[in-house]
Amino acid sequence: MTLVELEADGPVRKITLNAPDRLNALDWPLLDELRPAIEKVAADEDARALVVTGAGKAFCAGANLENLFGDTSRPVDVLREHLMNVYASFLGIRTLTIPTIAAVQGAAVGAGLNIALACDVIVAGPRAGFGPTFSRIGLHPGGGCTWMLTQRIGAANTAAALYAGEIIKADEALRLGIAQEVAEDPKARADELAASYASRSPKLMSDIKKSVGIAAKSDLHESLNFESWAQAESLSSEEFAAFAAQFAGR
Repeated sequence: MTLVELEADGPVRKITLNAPDRLNALDWPLLDELRPAIEKVAADEDARALVVTGAGKAFCAGANLENLFGDTSRPVDVLREHLMNVYASFLGIRTLTIPTIAAVQGAAVGAGLNIALACDVIVAGPRAGFGPTFSRIGLHPGGGCTWMLTQRIGAANTAAALYAGEIIKADEALRLGIAQEVAEDPKARADELAASYASRSPKLMSDIKKSVGIAAKSDLHESLNFESWAQAESLSSEEFAAFAAQFAGR
């Protein structure tokens, strides 16, 4: 059975974690398929947007601890290197230059939460649950969870969420800013968003994504520096020329 499905629908790509019998929990066989699937999207010049989701009732219930972590008595530096390899299996989503959307219909816990957070936009279903549950099992957050949560909801909210280690329900996730939308059918809504994003100029969408990344970590001067170049380039686009002509009544 294929543990990670990669599908194409025109310019939209979809990655589905496909181990519903275990709530799409991550193990090495699954990650060994996920990493090349992400790399294939990265190399696909026709890809304009990506949806990431899970088969069945869960998005991803986290890590299969025994399989993924292995012998935890090994030296800390060895375990750290091992963990960095785990993280690299899914964090390639963050470096994609196209818009990415997570469709979270159920549980997204631990490493599963990280995969959702690695996407630009999260659409949650009414039964979605976001679980930064590391502290409840005596484990420090990993896989970029602390950084990605802080980027979305700020330091104080991230600290509170990680200290508590509780499941955050869909409506609260929306209020905090973990999710950007709650939809009855999050997969269908994610598909709609992906199709909309994919219909726009690839260069424009890539530059917007880059601009947001700069704004998240830099000051106004650096943001303006990039925005001015990117906006100047877009002024000569066919899309803008058509809008300007319509605006002018020509």
